Order: sequence, then C-alpha cells, then structure tokens
Amino acid sequence: MRRLLLVLLLIAAPAFAVQPDEVLDDPALESRARDISAGLRCPVCRNESIDESNAGVARDLRLMVRERLVAGDSDAEVVDAVVARYGEYVLLAPDRTGVNLVLWLAPAALGLAGLVIALVAVRRRAAAPQEAPLDEDEQRRLDEILKS
Repeated sequence: MRRLLLVLLLIAAPAFAVQPDEVLDDPALESRARDISAGLRCPVCRNESIDESNAGVARDLRLMVRERLVAGDSDAEVVDAVVARYGEYVLLAPDRTGVNLVLWLAPAALGLAGLVIALVAVRRRAAAPQEAPLDEDEQRRLDEILKS
C-alpha cells in the first residue's frame, strides 16, 4: 500500500525539464534559480514555466537565469533582464499595475456586471403585472380546445 502511495505521489509531482548539466553546485543559488524559473513562462509553450518546458528557448532562459545569479544579480534583476529581452509575456503572473490592472480587474468587473443585470431582470419580472386568471367561460373554452 505504501509503495502504491509513493508511486502515485511521484506521478502527481511536477515534471521538471531541468537537465543535470544545468543544475548549479550551490544549493542556495539553485533554489533561487528554480523559484525564478517557476514564475517565467516559456515563450514557445502555452502557460508552461521554463522549469517545465523542454523547448530550446526554455533551456536558454534557464541557463540565462543561472548565469545571472552566478554573476551576483538579485532575483529582481534577473527577472528584469528576462522581461527586457522577451517582454512581459514571459511573466506567468504579470505586475498588477498600469494596463495590466485592467486584465486583473476585468473578470471581477464582468462578473459583478452580470450579477447586477441578473438581479435587475429578476426584479423586473417580479414587478411585471400578473395576468388575471381565466374566468369560467374562458377555462371551459380552453378545456374544449385541448380535448379536441
């Protein structure tokens, strides 16, 4: 049972594309590199971090991140260098400022607008005048029509 659980956990673990020759000797720098590359999108793949991608450009980006860390750059400087080269598209979680703020707020605003429209429609329907019930003659005529 424990082996099965272990196998399931290994299958569910994220698959990293980092090659053994890319791994830094310093565990602290390697940890920082993994943290940075987990937040960077592969320019070729859709919504896949460079850590998970097997694309050549993702390998180049992983190597660039590690080279800059070895050179002494801070995490922010490394990310800024990658963004300067590839644009904000490479950020899996773009900044929440400027034009990007619209992208972050649009889903909530559209959801709220939909909720308001639904509430207005329900209230209008509830406030609409109700039709008077059928009188005896109309009910009898309707029953005759339905029988035939």
